[in-house]
Amino acid sequence: MNAKKGDWVRIHNIVLKAGERSPHIPEDTQNVPLEMWDKGFLINESANIGDTVEVETYIGRKIEGTLIEVNPYYKHDFGKCVPELLYIGRQVRELIAKDGE
Repeated sequence: MNAKKGDWVRIHNIVLKAGERSPHIPEDTQNVPLEMWDKGFLINESANIGDTVEVETYIGRKIEGTLIEVNPYYKHDFGKCVPELLYIGRQVRELIAKDGE
């Protein structure tokens, strides 16, 4: 997908490689790079996914990274409905009401 100047985009950057991380952090953390994902408005005239670009974040910082998404959005949710949980609130109220008698 092509992006043009001013588009809202998400970028990725390796801040520290695995060998550059502090020795004072857990070993499993030392063994992976410190990565950054951020969003901003594309400053370059145009770019393709995978290009190194500069963006201006919503608060005005200018940062560089690899373009990974145009018009990013949140894709997470709270999972599927668990029917057993639907009635917990009612059951608790009933138990409290019986205790108060």
